[in-house]
Amino acid sequence: MSVAVCPGSFDPVTNGHLDVISRASAMFGSVVIAVAANVAKQPLLTVGQRVELLQEHTAMWPNVSVAEVPGLLVDFCAEQGASVIVKGLRSGSDLDDELPMALMNRHLSGVETVFLPASQHVTHVASSLVKDIARHGGPIESLVPGSVAAAVRAALT
Repeated sequence: MSVAVCPGSFDPVTNGHLDVISRASAMFGSVVIAVAANVAKQPLLTVGQRVELLQEHTAMWPNVSVAEVPGLLVDFCAEQGASVIVKGLRSGSDLDDELPMALMNRHLSGVETVFLPASQHVTHVASSLVKDIARHGGPIESLVPGSVAAAVRAALT
């Protein structure tokens, strides 16, 4: 059974993330959503909250699980028995950001990265934009699941 790891900070999980997870779950025998604490970002939601929200919104896919990444992604992949990393891309700038990481992960461990282009209806959706819209009281319900919108709003109060 092929195991894929789908990493990210997921702060918060968006409909775009869920689109990529859905498609990855159809491609691989098992998909582990790897929730990372990105030290370069100031998180809105705790890692625990992000894990819980992802578990709630990926429960419909029996081959998808969610876990926190405690250290290097390549070490996590080895622990999970993963042969591939799956990353979603919205634009060329995403590729510019993701390609060096993919090459380093392959250098460190041999694990390959597969890039999935975002579906057209979610190419504009980014966690940073969701947070910015929410901070200004704008509507985010079409960009994230309902419980995620509630968690984002609660974290901002």
